[in-house]
Amino acid sequence: MTGHVLIVEDNAVVASAMRILLEDAGHTVSEAASVAAAISAVEASTHVPDVALLDLTLPDGDGLSILLALRHLGREPRITVAITGRDDPSVRARCLAAGCREVLLKPVPARELPRLVATWLAA
Repeated sequence: MTGHVLIVEDNAVVASAMRILLEDAGHTVSEAASVAAAISAVEASTHVPDVALLDLTLPDGDGLSILLALRHLGREPRITVAITGRDDPSVRARCLAAGCREVLLKPVPARELPRLVATWLAA
């Protein structure tokens, strides 16, 4: 199953690699490199992303603030996944409590990403 994936990642190389993998798997992909850009992109779009992959550490704030803002606007993606470099149980608990389906640790396994997205969309 394919869908629209929003990648919010401030590392351009990482974002580009994820985009290529997901587009090759048939997904439509949007990218944003900051909290403000992600919220603006979803507000401006006619469609809410099916999946949002949110880096937690962005130049202008915490990636979870995107989820909260989109929820407030009534434009919350069906599936939200946090991406972090911190293997910390408290970070994981905070993400799950905010409504994230999963928390992926960086580096995200490239070969697994398209399969994971397809699994989330099929659920």
